[in-house]
Amino acid sequence: MPAHVMELPRRVIVGSGILPEIAEMLQQLELGKETIVLSGPNVKAVAGTRIVENLNADGFSAKWEQVESSTFQEVERISKLVRKSGATFLIGVGGGKSIDVAKLSSYECKIPFVSVPTSASHDGISSPFASVKGLSRPYSVVAKPPVAIVADTDLILRAPYNLLISGCGDLISKKSAVKDWALSNSRTGEYYGNYSASIALLSANLIMDNAALIASKVSESVRVVVEALISSGVAAGIAGSSRPCSGSEHLFSHAMDIVAPGKGLHGEKCGIGTIMMAKLHGLDFREITAALERIGAPVRASQIGATPSEVVKALVLARSIRKERFTILDEVELTEKSAKELATATGVLG
Repeated sequence: MPAHVMELPRRVIVGSGILPEIAEMLQQLELGKETIVLSGPNVKAVAGTRIVENLNADGFSAKWEQVESSTFQEVERISKLVRKSGATFLIGVGGGKSIDVAKLSSYECKIPFVSVPTSASHDGISSPFASVKGLSRPYSVVAKPPVAIVADTDLILRAPYNLLISGCGDLISKKSAVKDWALSNSRTGEYYGNYSASIALLSANLIMDNAALIASKVSESVRVVVEALISSGVAAGIAGSSRPCSGSEHLFSHAMDIVAPGKGLHGEKCGIGTIMMAKLHGLDFREITAALERIGAPVRASQIGATPSEVVKALVLARSIRKERFTILDEVELTEKSAKELATATGVLG
């Protein structure tokens, strides 16, 4: 069995009103004193300024820098800034964009980064994978996981609810992702890790079992989703790949990005993809649909503004997104006819 590297966060803090604790945690981790806090302008007003002020009051030298876009060019710009400033670690504050740029910039500069999510829309807050535009592939690339995560549930609760819904869809998608991974193991001999697969499935089941609580939109519901997202990212770190967290349903989501850009959030499309891939795998797709509906997540293409032809095109295209990754789409090669039948039978086209 070939070896793989496991990289995990060293410290995770989740709770209500814990943002001021970041300075104490950083002192304990001994990452140095020079840092740059990366965020968008809106997040700066919500949390970025507070973090910079708290750190400077506690003996750190912290500066804020605006993340302009989620592109490789932005990663290069921030990386140059880091080298020039002498920063010993980065802090990414916000949703996917700022955290992904911080993740890849820190990877380029060989320094650690800290993840401070202000929304819970996907498991990138804790995983070693990042997604930015301008790369040669439409899916995430491997970097390093955050050295620490500070998730203030009060802060995340204020984010739009559809971002939390997206996180739930991303988590429930582990049901089909793990199935794809096990299928690849049986067909190609690819490494399959029972432990990391179990963690990923636990995260998915936690969301499905707590769908009603999540829909209540209280602090505890945010905590459930955030902890599940962190666990999902840890599963990827243990596996040494995104396999336990990303399968055929993610390929469908990436294909939708190409066919129908801007329609639906990543996790929403993963949730819809999971419904269809679950049927191909022989899983109870109706149970998955019901859980997503209880949360308030979209289960039909029309709910994200996608047309039937776009869904069919994405299903046919999905298999070619990552040719090296074996999934159920290699076992059941979809044509336009069979793709439409699948989407119709599962209610995605309804």
